[in-house]
Amino acid sequence: MQTIKTYIETHKQRFLDELFELLRFPSISANPAHQPDIIHTANFVAQKLVLAGADAVEVCQTAGNPIVYGHKIIDANLPTVLVYGHYDVQPPEPLELWHTPPFEPTIRDGKIYARGACDDKGQFYMHIKAFELMMQTNTLPCNIKFMIEGEEEVGSDNLGDFVIANKQKLQADVVLISDTSMISMENPSLETGLRGLSYMEVEVVGPNKDLHSGVYGGAVANPATILCQMIASLHDENNQVNIPGFYDGIIELSPEERNELNAAPFNLTDYKKDLGIDEVWGETGYTTIERTGIRPTLEVNGIWGGYTGVGAKTVLPSKANAKISMRLVPGQDWRKISDLFAAHFKAIAPPSVKVNVVAHHGGKPYVTPTNSIAFKAAQLAIEDAFGKKPVPTRGGGSIPIVALFEEELGIKTVLMGFGLDSDSLHSPNEKYDVFNFYKGIETIPLFYKHFAELSMR
Repeated sequence: MQTIKTYIETHKQRFLDELFELLRFPSISANPAHQPDIIHTANFVAQKLVLAGADAVEVCQTAGNPIVYGHKIIDANLPTVLVYGHYDVQPPEPLELWHTPPFEPTIRDGKIYARGACDDKGQFYMHIKAFELMMQTNTLPCNIKFMIEGEEEVGSDNLGDFVIANKQKLQADVVLISDTSMISMENPSLETGLRGLSYMEVEVVGPNKDLHSGVYGGAVANPATILCQMIASLHDENNQVNIPGFYDGIIELSPEERNELNAAPFNLTDYKKDLGIDEVWGETGYTTIERTGIRPTLEVNGIWGGYTGVGAKTVLPSKANAKISMRLVPGQDWRKISDLFAAHFKAIAPPSVKVNVVAHHGGKPYVTPTNSIAFKAAQLAIEDAFGKKPVPTRGGGSIPIVALFEEELGIKTVLMGFGLDSDSLHSPNEKYDVFNFYKGIETIPLFYKHFAELSMR
């Protein structure tokens, strides 16, 4: 019988070729023009599940993008793992900053460069290949279900309805997700939590048309200027979010928990060098690790207004817009935070402009128990594969649907990601190390082995 490593070695080029096929689909959920690409991607994923050995594979229609489901039930008395991932990707813009086209995967220095390489195509595809490996080597020790969606990057609007309508189909003992990161391959880690999200769009409206800045400038409020002033006021001198009630109810970590979090390997000099910055920025009284994992934030994701084309056009714009995201921590409810933001932003607007605020989507923060059988299985799997115990960390990103899994299905989630924070997620030149891809395929079957053994004790 082939071992995990020998099977991977035998089929590694095919695994990579298949991933490249998947990465070539521009499955951008934020842009309706890519709906045909979304459909092609879902069908591709379903086909690969069938070939890997899954039963009952279907492309499930929703009010939005389809969800791919499949399972392999080898014994109803054995534990069941529900694998979640997403095949949709972020828009690739600005295209001019990519060194190679975003949907033509390219390997440079052992890294796969493509949109979705790490988030999340490269990571969820590891699970399909690990499943194939276990089927072909007759080593699958428990039941497995797959749920791969196409709307994660736009808030998973329809996944909640799907989960509620298919509770029986999705019943499992744990959800396993690889859509997170490790500190490094030298310092493997397991994320124990995710921040929540509130994503807003604001519009500041002034005159009923763009105006000549020489004729009207100084006499009519400039929406772009007002918007900048309003945004600047959203942080105080300590870089805390300056919205009344924003921090109410936050569950603070104890000094011991903070010390444990900060014990994770981290080099501030390397961090700044990698980002090309001279100094870090953030809330006073917290380290960089804490600011990106256990503290809430407010960030401007995009801002526009007036003339932004080539050359000069001296206008006073009629309106200006911005997209703003807030990452949330335990104790904060994204709907309440969205309402607080909208009320505050309207309240600080001067009478010379009108303000519109739209809440796009959001999700709850999540903390996974570190004393569960599934978390222990993930620790043991990583220790087996990497030769050292993983460091527990808190993730700064958001997977809004995770909290719903617990609420509706009554099951916990294990976050066993193999990406790196330096993989440029959501940015130009997103990448995923070839080594990480294969290492994930090697580690995932070890999780099933330990989870089955611990569950049956």
